[in-house]
Amino acid sequence: MSFDYSIIGYRIKKAREDKGITQETLAESMDVSNAYISKIERGRTPVNLDNLDKICTVLETTTDYILRGTSTTNDEYMRNEIIDMLEGCSPEKIKLIANVIKPIIDYKG
Repeated sequence: MSFDYSIIGYRIKKAREDKGITQETLAESMDVSNAYISKIERGRTPVNLDNLDKICTVLETTTDYILRGTSTTNDEYMRNEIIDMLEGCSPEKIKLIANVIKPIIDYKG
């Protein structure tokens, strides 16, 4: 199994920002350097399992969310995953996606 460390880093950064925690605070709680957290969040260095566990504990998130972008412990996980997928899409792609999902949303079956 292969992981995209830039996506993992993005999810860690998003979870950290959602909790209102700075990189420095996260680094201190894990007894690592601020530069290490920065490298993880930018996808420049892989995070080992021990540190991933520490990150998830501090940020009160799951490894499922960090590694795969899903967390069934959160009722809004799929909505948030869709929103994350839309980030960085061009306006043309967003319009295409909207045209595809509108009939599904409007379906009364």
